[in-house]
Amino acid sequence: MEIQTPRGKIYHDKNGEAQLEWNPEFKSKWNGQFNSAQKFIDNEVLRLNDKYTPFQSGMLTKSGILGTVVGSGNIEYNSIYSRYQYYGKVMVGKAPKQVTDKDLVYTGGPMRGAFWFERMKADNKEQILEGAGKIAGGSK
Repeated sequence: MEIQTPRGKIYHDKNGEAQLEWNPEFKSKWNGQFNSAQKFIDNEVLRLNDKYTPFQSGMLTKSGILGTVVGSGNIEYNSIYSRYQYYGKVMVGKAPKQVTDKDLVYTGGPMRGAFWFERMKADNKEQILEGAGKIAGGSK
């Protein structure tokens, strides 16, 4: 009995034990596509997050671009206040406090605010998955 896929095959050896044999072409062929798909996802997340991210001077958005190594799969906003902004808190003295709408000073639209990635993902997940799937060679 043998099971064959583009990634490799599983078969029984002469002792009846299952063996896994990787296709030597798989890694080089697919690794490049997976890396390209990850770069696409990272770029799309940064681009689409832009209209959800709190904006006053543009520093927070730019800290995401500066703090992210595109292709790593890790989007990082590295400004000193990004964590507080993400969770909807402001720094008052030495302790964070929960933000209310009257505390927020944003410009640029009603979509900006806390949990910007989660809200962007809810609105754009299918679009991102479809694009990455096309690059990686799948359907999604």
